[in-house]
This record gives sequence, structure tokens and C-alpha cells, in this order.
Amino acid sequence: MPSENLENVKLEPIGTTKNGSYRLDLPDLGKLDEHSVLLDEGTGDKGQDDEEYDPHLHRQVEKPTTNAETLIHLLKGCLGTGILAMPEAFKFSGMANGIISTILIGALCTYCLHVLVKAQYVLCKRLKVPLLTYPESMKVACELGPPCLKKFAPYAPDVTNFFLVFYQIGICCVYVVFVGKNLKAVVDIYTEPKELSLTVYIISVFLPFVLIICVRNLKLLAPFSVVANIITFITFGVVGYYVCQQLPAFSDLPAFGTLFNYPLYFGTTLFSLQAVGVVIALENNMKTPKTFRGAFGVLNVGMGIVTVIYVLMAMMGYWRYGEKIKDSITLNFPKEDILAQVIKIMYSIAIFISYGLQGYVPVQILWTNYIEKHLENKQLFWEYVLRVGCVLVTFVLAATVPLLGLFISLVGAFCLSALGIAFPAIIELCAYWPNNLGPGKWILIKDVILIIIGIVGLCAGSYSCIYSIVNELAKGNT
Repeated sequence: MPSENLENVKLEPIGTTKNGSYRLDLPDLGKLDEHSVLLDEGTGDKGQDDEEYDPHLHRQVEKPTTNAETLIHLLKGCLGTGILAMPEAFKFSGMANGIISTILIGALCTYCLHVLVKAQYVLCKRLKVPLLTYPESMKVACELGPPCLKKFAPYAPDVTNFFLVFYQIGICCVYVVFVGKNLKAVVDIYTEPKELSLTVYIISVFLPFVLIICVRNLKLLAPFSVVANIITFITFGVVGYYVCQQLPAFSDLPAFGTLFNYPLYFGTTLFSLQAVGVVIALENNMKTPKTFRGAFGVLNVGMGIVTVIYVLMAMMGYWRYGEKIKDSITLNFPKEDILAQVIKIMYSIAIFISYGLQGYVPVQILWTNYIEKHLENKQLFWEYVLRVGCVLVTFVLAATVPLLGLFISLVGAFCLSALGIAFPAIIELCAYWPNNLGPGKWILIKDVILIIIGIVGLCAGSYSCIYSIVNELAKGNT
């Protein structure tokens, strides 16, 4: 899952202010002509600037990461709760369709990340700045792109921040539901026949979640995050132990699911595989960022490994439990097994720790861009009010819609179709506009196709998820 385990990744780029926000003194965009883009890798024509500006050489990273370290961070950032929901995603797609589609979506996610990183590099060369944040990239792209987009430039950062905040809040909601469901699965065994509702378990962990999001210095969470990472990989080992027992006949599983359920699969898979947030942070903090995008660079190797792991986990989980698979595969483990109970509690603790990291992002975006500048006094007090408010929002949503699998799918379809597919294509199209779109304007054609895929994924996936959520709530299946 994208953006998880960010304790070793700088969530804000270099050159931060005291509040952690990064701001660029952008040059006058009106003085940049249509030929000023400096392209790389042989795409289009070379720019006509006298001085070759390389943003990579102007980044001042205090402690840059090596290729190996970046690869480890990428793997940790992609492997999270989403992987435990992938077997259920295969129930929506069917086995054969799921295997093929996951590989294709993994390739699509990887390609879109390449597009985003490269387009941001081109924009940085054009503006002669070391780096741009995602919202800044959208604004600059709209300013320099087709005339029809220029009027949207002032709103582009806010739209991007909206999707980023919604995405991170959605992740936090998923975490709350995950912890509540796994805690209930364990405790209910010892309280039968008087089982408590899921809402009670969700409310019972409210205070710990408030405390962890109120940790303002992420370095304090680093030791706990190391423990969380160890627990995560132990959990994957335990999952492998359970799914490899008593496998049914492979031919009994349907090869294809229904067309209506496919968007549910798409949203879950996109949620699990797309790593747009962590990738930008990683590339910005590399010692050798030029190696990030090579044919055998960090991005391709990391995403290749992640895709294979997800395919294997989804395939084995769905093969083992079939149509009985639940929205987190841990809920399929034998309830009476001590090992299953221990791993549910341990992984819930790991997810609880990650909540503090994920909650940091929306707090920073909202506080830095929209709240702090309007306050003169009691800033610390109101920052804590914001932190508690974010936790309250996630708990209200989690208690209202405690459908883990559908929530994961909704967040993936709505947010990552935009952030991971459509927006990178828009940024690239604008970065090369108008005279560097390649032979036959193939970049324009390709990016328009990606934008359409992103819009269709957002609309179809969100509709299917909301429709299914409403039906499940009407049935009382929470």
C-alpha cells in the first residue's frame, strides 16, 4: 500500500521552513517561452537555454539515501494493509483475470510514476529550481500547458491537496476499521455469547489513536516503526503458513468475475500498488536520483518485486479460501488458534503505529496551507485541535462505514485514479506542450488515453463502491 512506513522518508522536501512546509520562489512563468523546456532521454527537441540546468545537482539533501536504502523504503512503503485485502479483490475479478489484471495495473502504476518523476524533472529544469512538490507541479503545469488549462492553475494546488488529504484520511479510516475488526475477532472468542458490536471496539481505541497522532516529532516514532516493520514481515510469513494448508482444486475457482464487480477489484488493487506519495519523497532524497528511473533502476526493480508479491499473496489467499475470503485475510484464520490471535493483535499494533505516520500528512497539508497563516496566537493549541479533529473524522467515518474491503476500494478508485494516473499525465502533457510532444504528437495521444483511464477508473470505481456500500449497510452487513 502506498505511503506506508514513512518514518525514514522525508515527508517534506529539503529547504523546509520552521513549520515543515516547502515553498519555492518561482520565476515569472510569463517569461518562459514555449521552447524553454530542457528535455532528457532523447524525447523531443533540446531546449534553447544557453545554460544547462540540472535540478539534481542543486538539491541539498542532508542525509541522502543510497539505491539500496531507497529500494528498501519503496518496498516498505508499498507493503501494508492493502496486501491483506488483495485475496478478496481476486474474488471480484476472478483468478485468471485477477492475475493478468494485477500485472497490468502494476505496470500501469509503474509507468505513471515514471511519467510523474520525469515530468517534474522537466518542469524543474524549465523553472531552474531544484524540485517541486506535487501541488506546485500541478499549478506550474497548468500555467505552462494548453490555454484551456491556464484558468485552472490557481485552483490546481487546492484540488491536488484535496485528493491528497482525502487519500490520507481514507488510509487512516482503513487503519481504524482494520484494528477494530481484528480486535473484535480476538476478543469475541472470550466473551461469547455476549459479543460486542464493532462500533464499541472502534470507540475503545479512540484515545490511543489521538495520543499517537499528537506526536509532532516523527523521530520519536522511528524505533516503534522498526518494530512495526518486523511485525509486518512476520505477518506475511504467518499468512503464507495458513494459506498453504489444505488447498482446494485450482480448477474450482472462477477465471473471471462480473463486469460490475471489476471496478471494486480495480480500486483495491490501485490502493495496494500505487505509491505516488512515497515515490516522490524517495526520489527527492536520493544520492543518485538519475538511477531511480533506469531500466533496472530502483523504481522498476521495486515495483516489479511488489507486483509479484501481491499477485502471489492474492492468488494463494483466494485459492485457499475461495468465495469465503474476507476483507482482510487475517479474519479467515482459525479463531481458536493462538498463533492467529497473536498475529491479529500484533499486526493491529503495527497498523496503529503507522496511523501516526499517515495522519501526519493531512495535518501538515491542512495546517501549513490553510490554517496557520490565519492565526496569530495559540498556534500550538489550534494545531492540537486540528490533530484531534482529524482523528475524530476518521473514527466517525470508520464507525459509520465499517466495511474494510469496500472502503479500501473506494479510496483507491477515487483518489489514486486521479493522483496516480490522471494527474501525472496532465503534468507530462503540459511539461512538453506545445512543441515537444514527440513524433505524431504521441505524448499528447498517450496522455489523453491515461487521463481517460483515470477518469473512468475514478467514476466507475467510486460508483460501484458507493453502490455496494449502500447495499451492505442496508442489509446490515458490517
